[in-house]
Amino acid sequence: MDCHTAFLQGRGPQSVLKLTRALRAIFGSLSGVNIEPVACLSDNFAYLIWHDGTRKALVVDPSEAAPVQKALQQRELELCAILCTHHHWDHVGGVKELCEGHAGLPVFSSDHDVTRIEGVTRGLADGESFEQLGLRFESLKVPGHTLGALAYFVEDAVFTGDTLFGAGCGRLFEGTPAQMHASLMRLSALPGSTRVYFGHEYTRANLAFARSIEPENGAVHTRLQRAAATKNGTTPSTIEEERATNPFLRCAELSVRAALGEGFVAASEVETFAELRRRKDSFRA
Repeated sequence: MDCHTAFLQGRGPQSVLKLTRALRAIFGSLSGVNIEPVACLSDNFAYLIWHDGTRKALVVDPSEAAPVQKALQQRELELCAILCTHHHWDHVGGVKELCEGHAGLPVFSSDHDVTRIEGVTRGLADGESFEQLGLRFESLKVPGHTLGALAYFVEDAVFTGDTLFGAGCGRLFEGTPAQMHASLMRLSALPGSTRVYFGHEYTRANLAFARSIEPENGAVHTRLQRAAATKNGTTPSTIEEERATNPFLRCAELSVRAALGEGFVAASEVETFAELRRRKDSFRA
């Protein structure tokens, strides 16, 4: 047992997360860590993570194997692990093929999804930490889109899958509005400078919906203009940016509640979230 494990033993997940973030505030983030989006399918992102000067990399949410393999070859990198945010095929479709090409490859997911993702070698509990590439990753359970949804927090970055998007959030396939709202608030509580690496390029459409809810929100207009001028995708955003422009993180704001009608001015945040999600499901820009 190393000294870090011994020190953390017996502490709950939340105290471990608080301690880790406090240490980061003192010592800062590691330099030389690269995160590269890999476009998959029609609008998905997988992410390669590697250190400068090393040849090993891990991938988050490989929707399909071929684009990941191509990116690895271009960078002359060797795959050493796979991280899965949830079980949907468009996030794990490439796992089996990648594992077949890399014997003994560790595959991480939520412990809820161990039987739902072929090839998983380790199921993670909420707040559980693990090391890869010399980095300490933390698992954050964020149910809502699915019951097994997981975010990975490492240094100053969080990989949110289909829970938190640029200016939006995922549909509720398995979870409840209360679960999804709680998950989004958990992510929103991360440091504002945290970079958000999301699972799909939906930002322009999400911002169009955000503008329909808060037409006087200057931050939404500015972000929409910037997104419209971007050709290579809008990932990553930051938690601070999401707090200012993402209506699903702004359910406590009177401007958001008022936009839903007089009956929502005194509604709870969960009720407000549920109505926002209902309207977004049928929204057309």
